Amino acid sequence: MQNREIAILGVGAIGGTIGGPLTQAGYDVTLIDQWPENVQVMKTSGLTISGTHGDHLVRVNAIHIHELCTIQKTFDWVFICVKSYDTAWATTLMLPYLKSHGAFVSAQNSINDNTIAELAGFNKILACILTLGGGMYEPGKVIRTNDPESLAITVGELHGQSSPRLLELESLMSHIGLSKTTNNTWGERWSKLVVNCMVNPMAGITGLSSAEIRRNPATRRILIRIAAEAIKVGMNHGFEVANINGIPAASYLEAANSMGAAMEKVETEMALRSSERGEGLPSMLQDLMKVRKTEIDYLNGYVVEKGAQIGMSTPLNHAIVDLLTSVEKGHLKPSMDNLSKLKEFN
Repeated sequence: MQNREIAILGVGAIGGTIGGPLTQAGYDVTLIDQWPENVQVMKTSGLTISGTHGDHLVRVNAIHIHELCTIQKTFDWVFICVKSYDTAWATTLMLPYLKSHGAFVSAQNSINDNTIAELAGFNKILACILTLGGGMYEPGKVIRTNDPESLAITVGELHGQSSPRLLELESLMSHIGLSKTTNNTWGERWSKLVVNCMVNPMAGITGLSSAEIRRNPATRRILIRIAAEAIKVGMNHGFEVANINGIPAASYLEAANSMGAAMEKVETEMALRSSERGEGLPSMLQDLMKVRKTEIDYLNGYVVEKGAQIGMSTPLNHAIVDLLTSVEKGHLKPSMDNLSKLKEFN
């Protein structure tokens, strides 16, 4: 349904990865961003997309965030692609531009669906769980890093049932990468949160890429223990936590309680699957490189918060928050030497 009008608020690596291909597919897409240089490059030269999905120069309709008040159109789909700490104001800003039958789509790292739903209504939000990878290091230029043959996008209704609009969204997202729908929205959401809790801060702490931290034995074992702790919290909240990078959630729990074959099996699987993730840098390391605020409080911090709500201790995720915060504040630099501060969890 190419007559759909689509807004992308936040045109970084993810917003660009979504907005560029949808524009190429013939949809009416408006890209809205608060980075002036980024918007100016897109206005004058277009959006450049390179990497594992080929090289493309896409002529896009990009506007500065302050120009939003000058447009008359409203949108069928509004993708929220900003950092988690910007979710509330971004949703509030876009509410007047949402059509009566329209919906928000949270294409973000953390679990922000409830924040959007509380502002817009629970019938006005669909979840979009991304397993694609990308980076933006220059204005107007997106680099895609994930395997084009691997699943990139999972979409779901918050109530977990199918619907015509869910099927439409899945069709929409298929222009970006391999997509599917789910009836386990919250379990899939939590699984993606676990991945982000593993990979994002560990890259920020060490300076390694997504693939490197999965291949390196020193980081890999800590990743498994971070995952196990987060999985326990999710399960105790009643979520059916989905496979994490193709590995069953139960395998992480078993591995974390064992130094033997179970741990070795998960480590081997992670190393073998590392190539599927590409050599890109996770968004948290990109933020640190750009001297930007990170989402640590909305990833591992979210796990700590949700654990505390049900009386569960999460010492490793708590330690990860503290360590990454020290890096963010400039007290430490990303380095493998920082792992010494986590030696009690090895």
